[in-house]
Amino acid sequence: MANTTIDTPRGLSWAVLTTPLAAIGRFLVLIAESSFRYRALERLRLVSDAQLAARGLTRDGEIRRIMGVSAIL
Repeated sequence: MANTTIDTPRGLSWAVLTTPLAAIGRFLVLIAESSFRYRALERLRLVSDAQLAARGLTRDGEIRRIMGVSAIL
């Protein structure tokens, strides 16, 4: 039977450095996804262009309304 050992360098491991960064990233995503604009855009994503046209709306116009963009920049 063969045994295998893996030697790791001494000092800080990558997990010590990356774990806090990953947690910060997850927190920022959580904040973004809890935004009312994000939720409104997700609802808009589920509506087809035909359904929007039936209401007299356009996807571009709804995105501008949700994001609060009134003029073309």
